[in-house]
Amino acid sequence: MKGKVISLILAAMMTTALVGGCGTKTDGVTAEEGGNTNEIEKGEVQSETKPAAGSDEAAGNETAEDETLTVWCWDPTFNIYAMQEAEKLYQQEHPNFKLDIQENVYTDIETKLITAAEAGDYSTLPDIFLMQDYSFQKMVTNYPDLFTDLTASGIDFTNFSSGKLADSTVDGKNYGVPFDNGATIMAIRSDIVEEAGFTAEDFKDITWSKLIELGKTVKEKTGLPMLTSSGGAELILQMLQSTGATLVSDGEVYLSGNEALVEAIEVYKELVDTGVMVEYTDWDQYIASMNNGSAAGVVQGCWIMSSIQAAEDQSGKWAIVNMPALDGIEGATNYANCGGSSWAISSNCKNPELAYDFINATFGGSVELYDTLLPNAGVITSYLPAAESSVYQEASEFYGGQKVYADIVDFAGKVPKLDCGAYYSDIRSAITDAATNAVQNDADIVTEIQNAQETVEFNIGG
Repeated sequence: MKGKVISLILAAMMTTALVGGCGTKTDGVTAEEGGNTNEIEKGEVQSETKPAAGSDEAAGNETAEDETLTVWCWDPTFNIYAMQEAEKLYQQEHPNFKLDIQENVYTDIETKLITAAEAGDYSTLPDIFLMQDYSFQKMVTNYPDLFTDLTASGIDFTNFSSGKLADSTVDGKNYGVPFDNGATIMAIRSDIVEEAGFTAEDFKDITWSKLIELGKTVKEKTGLPMLTSSGGAELILQMLQSTGATLVSDGEVYLSGNEALVEAIEVYKELVDTGVMVEYTDWDQYIASMNNGSAAGVVQGCWIMSSIQAAEDQSGKWAIVNMPALDGIEGATNYANCGGSSWAISSNCKNPELAYDFINATFGGSVELYDTLLPNAGVITSYLPAAESSVYQEASEFYGGQKVYADIVDFAGKVPKLDCGAYYSDIRSAITDAATNAVQNDADIVTEIQNAQETVEFNIGG
C-alpha cells in the first residue's frame, strides 16, 4: 500500500501543473545564509553552528542562543520576496532575528519531504517550508510526522478564508498558515461585452445558465467566445467547490452519484458545444487569448490577473466579478478557490516557539506586511482583515477604477470547502478524463463519472 502511495505521489509531482503565485525557479540557490550568536527572546535551543575563529564564543565567552530559522520556498519575486519582507518586519521588534531562506523548486521540496519521512530521519528538514495547497491533505495523511500541529500555536485561524484554510486542515487540526489567495474571479473585457449591449455588472452574481445565455449573445454580436479555458478539470473543480461539494465521504471516494459533479460536467460540455467557451491545451496560447482579445473573459484563480495585466494597452478595459453559480444545486454559491500555497512548520523545527511567534506576527497577523506585498509582488492575501486597509481599498486604473483587491479578499471569505481528502491528484486526473471524453467524444457523462470512480478506487486501493 505505501509503495503504491509513494509512486502515485511522485507521479503527481511530475505531472501536476503549478499555478498562481507558485512558479518554479532554479533549485539550490540560497537567498540568505548564516546565523548569529545573539541572545534570543523566545525558545531554549542553542545554536549548533561552529563559532568562527576570534568570535566571543570561540574565545570562551558565554554561549548565546540562535535566533535563525531556516526556510524552504521557491520563486524569488513572489514567495522568497514575501519571506524577506516578513523577516524585515519581524526584525523591527527582534533585531537579532534572521532567516536562512533556501530556494527549492516545489517538486524538490516534496521529494525531500518524502525521502525524510521514508527514512525516518527528519534532521534534513528546515524549520519552515512552503507547500502547495493541493498537496497538504495527502502529505499530512501519509506522512503526519513531517509536520507540527499549529492548532494551539496562538495563530488566529479565524482571520483566514475558511475555504482556503480547509486545504491545510486535517481532522480538525491546522497544519498550515495561508500565504496567498487563489479566490476564483471572472475577469471580463468591458469593451467587448459593451459591443454586445452589456456591462460587466450584468455578469455579477449570475448562474452558469445565465452566463451561457449572455455568452451566446456576445458571440453573435462580436464573433468572440465569452470565455477562454485551459481545459482539464480545473474549472470543473472550481464549480464543485462553489457548491461545497464533497468528493470524499467517510474516507470513501464519492464521484458516482454526485449530483454536483454531473451538473458541472454538463455545464462545461455546454460551454464548449455552444462556442461560449474555447479550450486551449497549450498554456501560452491560453494566456495569449486574453492578451490579444481572442475572448471576452476568463474564470480562473485571481493569480491570473498578473497575466492579464501584461497587456498594458488594455488598461481600463477589464473588470472583475464573481464566478457563476451552478443551477439547481443546493448550497451553490458564486465563490471558489484555485491554487495557492501555505506555510508549514516542520517537525524538525529547533525552536517552534520562535517559529510560531514569527509566523503569527507576519503572515498570520500583519496587515502591514500584506500592504507591502500587494503593490510590490502582486501577492493578494486571504487574510481577511487586510481587505479594510487603505492599500486594498485603492481603486485600480487597469480595472476601470474598481477596488478589485478588496473585492477579491471578500470573495475569498465566502468560499465553501471542497473535500478531496488525500486524493486530490487522483480525483483531478480522473475527472479530467471523464470531462475530455464527454466533450470530445460525446460520451455519456454518468458512465464516464462511474469510470472515474472506479479508476480512483483502483489507484488508491491496496
